[in-house]
Amino acid sequence: MKHVLLLNLHQKYEGIANGNLTRDLLNEAKTFFLSNGYEVKETTIDAGYDIAEELEKFKWADLFFVQSPVYWMGLPWLGKKYIDEIFSAGVNTITYESDGRSRTDPTKTYGSGGLMKEKRYMLSFTYNCPESEFDNPKGFFDGLSLDEANVALHKTFQFCGAIAYPSFSVHDIYKSEFDIHHALSDLTTHLNTNLK
Repeated sequence: MKHVLLLNLHQKYEGIANGNLTRDLLNEAKTFFLSNGYEVKETTIDAGYDIAEELEKFKWADLFFVQSPVYWMGLPWLGKKYIDEIFSAGVNTITYESDGRSRTDPTKTYGSGGLMKEKRYMLSFTYNCPESEFDNPKGFFDGLSLDEANVALHKTFQFCGAIAYPSFSVHDIYKSEFDIHHALSDLTTHLNTNLK
């Protein structure tokens, strides 16, 4: 059986970011994974977590599905704290053993010492900005793609050897005409396209 760890990196800000969209997207993802033969474990960082238990989940999982809002162009600080704590605590056991370089073997390059080479990950983000700001030389992100704008999180997983599936994102989440049903349907389509 395939194992997926659903990571809810939402951090609540009362009245501004309550976490309902993140929760709904993760419920949609959970339904997809359960109906496609995955065993599922979950972590909601806002509810608290134990580092040792999280490392066991990372060891167990074949796939990490990361759902996060984007706050000020990056992860919520609690999400970054979680990543820093878990990935650092997994040194020599679960996440990585070194930066990959060797004094005696110049073919071993930086970023090749990960221990998660058999694992995959998928990033899923929610944004206030419109999708048109990405891949647009005149847009706010200066022509960067979604993945380029989130390179730090990608490189964290890649440093540990994990391989990316295509990322997913939802945009304009504060617009009055935002359609949650459309967003959930788009996520299911994305998962069907990339994981079946």
